Amino acid sequence: MLVGDEPFDWLSPEQPDLVSSLSPVALPPAAATAGPASGGVAMPGTIAELLEWRTGSAAPEAGWGVPLVPATGPMDADIMILIDCPERDSADSLLGGAAGRLFDRMLAAIGRSRDDVHLASLCAARPAAGRLPREMESQLAEIARHHVALAAPKRLLVMGDAASRAILSANVMQARGRLHALNHKKDSQSEVVASFHPRMLLERPVLKAEAWKDLQMLMGGLK
Repeated sequence: MLVGDEPFDWLSPEQPDLVSSLSPVALPPAAATAGPASGGVAMPGTIAELLEWRTGSAAPEAGWGVPLVPATGPMDADIMILIDCPERDSADSLLGGAAGRLFDRMLAAIGRSRDDVHLASLCAARPAAGRLPREMESQLAEIARHHVALAAPKRLLVMGDAASRAILSANVMQARGRLHALNHKKDSQSEVVASFHPRMLLERPVLKAEAWKDLQMLMGGLK
């Protein structure tokens, strides 16, 4: 929508083509992403620098007064997994407690472990309410997308609605059942699979059969 202070006759045939007269906007490269969502602070341009920045004093959650939990696993893993935040019963690690034990069994079922996947979270600490603060959702989503672009995994598994919305702009139930292409600015692409968070599978065990289908899709075509 174009807005101006002066009256404008939108029906006049003499007006130029507004679309063709607009100059293309050059997006900033991934190495210097900055804007309102990221707090106007340029995020690091390498995966190693980002992981250090993510748990430092500049992180959005740094003022919460709780330990910030880093991502784990190889930075160049072919599979990256994104969740929402640490668990209530294990706030000092990603996917601890009962949800973590189920997660480990899910990885083992596809011949993987935490040692060979890159596990990260939207929020580096568990929010007091147990869910992402609404006012921080866009900021954390931008950081997560930058993280994925730098890691550039072959496959990305987003577990839970918060992670799915951040990457695919859709809830898990809307996004499941197909591979989503995620293009990166450095001429690479990741394929995204959406599935349920292990926390949900503990609450609704009937969904485990559907989660198994998602895991099979995640592994399809990978060595």
